[in-house]
Amino acid sequence: MTPPDLNPADVFDPLRPRLLRIAYRMLGIVAEAEDVVQEAYLRWHQTDRAAVRDAEAVLVRTVTRLCLDVLKSARVRREEYVGTWLPEPIIEPVEGDDLTLTLMMALERLSPLERAAFLLHDVFGMDFEEVAKAIDRDPAACRQLASRARAHVQEARPRFPVSEAKGHELASAFHAASRSGDAHALKALLAQDVILYADGGGKAKAVLNPIYGQEKLLRFFAGVSRIATVRAAQLVYEGTIDGLPAYVTMEADGTLQTTALAIEDGRIVALYVTRNPDKLKGIRRAVGGEPS
Repeated sequence: MTPPDLNPADVFDPLRPRLLRIAYRMLGIVAEAEDVVQEAYLRWHQTDRAAVRDAEAVLVRTVTRLCLDVLKSARVRREEYVGTWLPEPIIEPVEGDDLTLTLMMALERLSPLERAAFLLHDVFGMDFEEVAKAIDRDPAACRQLASRARAHVQEARPRFPVSEAKGHELASAFHAASRSGDAHALKALLAQDVILYADGGGKAKAVLNPIYGQEKLLRFFAGVSRIATVRAAQLVYEGTIDGLPAYVTMEADGTLQTTALAIEDGRIVALYVTRNPDKLKGIRRAVGGEPS
């Protein structure tokens, strides 16, 4: 039981980081996750806390259901989204799970309930009895939902992952080659079936549709390098974004840009470029928008 005289914040605040991780993994947008957690906090104030046996279970359930409500409207918004939608990039390590940006993209193809069941059970370690209460389904249904989700996620996991050090080495090499126009170096870095996804959200210039294949990307980066010789970008961060080797640049026109790389068997199999300023507020705060 939660002591009735205990300040609501004293119970809630230690759980806030976990609740934010759940909401971010469900929604892919930091601001939406923060809004959901704040709403959960307001509801916690209105709860008969003296009758609550497990505050964490109640709050996880509240956050999950709020996220499911948000996802219903988010699906409509994403159908109307200009160009490719990518999850909001974050630099801070997400403790307790190994979901990369690639795997979050795989989750986007799931139903909201499949996504919730997988995240709560496989990522956040809840048993299916708890998951069932959170998403208002019976445990057997939750097992099926998580199993279907797990199959999609497994397909997206790299078969031959690289070490963190090698990943950052390849990211640095790619940045140099893509800006210099070194076609030979780029060809050695890119897999034959590489894909580039770019998210400008209609608010920053970006390719509207994914670019598939090594040859098309070589032509694309040849054009990028011609612009770079006239207007150089500034590198402001090298490291990890959502579990992938990545870097952040300040483009000559003042646009902040993140580039994250999925690497398998020593080659880049996917590039995720985010330029939508609405999704880069946290990155801007983290890197300061200044050259390193």
